[in-house]
Amino acid sequence: VQLQASGGGLVQAGGSLSLSCAASGTIFGFNPMGWYRQAAGKQRELVAMNSGRGTTYADSVKGRFSISRDRAKNTVTLQMNSLKPEDTAVYYCKATVARYYWGKGTLVTVSS
Repeated sequence: VQLQASGGGLVQAGGSLSLSCAASGTIFGFNPMGWYRQAAGKQRELVAMNSGRGTTYADSVKGRFSISRDRAKNTVTLQMNSLKPEDTAVYYCKATVARYYWGKGTLVTVSS
């Protein structure tokens, strides 16, 4: 499985960005796919994850971020609204298919 992430960039606080991740290889709708992020000097943390059991969000992004998945295209999209400076981080796409797969990170910078 290979993951190709796109999106990210620089946005002012209160703005919106969308991240997309496309998976190649064999992946099923029940395999978890989603996003993590890592801010400078901090550990990588879950942002949002979609699996056959539903969707999970970090408390810090609930109500602002939304994850959607196109199982036919093997893509997962993270719509980020009302962005805050503390959302600044490198965002990583992750999929679990027998083991963990990570995409290359994409930087999201939110200016105050």
